[in-house]
Amino acid sequence: MNALNEPRWYVVHTHPREELKALGHLRRQNYEAYLPRYAKKIRHARRVERVMRPFFPRYLFVSLNLAMQDWCPIRFTLGVCDVVCFGGRPTPLPTGVIEELQCYEDAEGCVGFKRQNTIKTGDEVVMLSGPFARLFGLCEFVADNERVSILLDLLGRKVRVMVEAEAVAAV
Repeated sequence: MNALNEPRWYVVHTHPREELKALGHLRRQNYEAYLPRYAKKIRHARRVERVMRPFFPRYLFVSLNLAMQDWCPIRFTLGVCDVVCFGGRPTPLPTGVIEELQCYEDAEGCVGFKRQNTIKTGDEVVMLSGPFARLFGLCEFVADNERVSILLDLLGRKVRVMVEAEAVAAV
């Protein structure tokens, strides 16, 4: 089979926060479109909410066979800024990139990478984010896969804080 007759994945640049709108309109036009998303935890007023966010904000992907499909209508689709092009033609992604991303999707369509929490009780850690970013502390205990208790030295006192495991790293 000729390489020109095989569909390839191309990058579509969208308007800010209009990835889902563009995805819907592209699918209605019978384009095979893909928007990788991840689950983000948002804490507000003592509750945690899980929301889906684009893995690549302002970008989604369309599978096209340029020998048989017209890509120009994509540029005028609601929510779309343009198709990423070099030399006036859409540039395909390397083969297998989208398929690899899709392998990491869960049942809800979220791309997730399992991160091994290597922090253990007694490890020296550094805070990566939040109000205590760049402060060093000691891991008091690992509550579960998502939360750890850290002892920080603040103003000459040891202060215990519970933080998300992804907010700290072992030193």
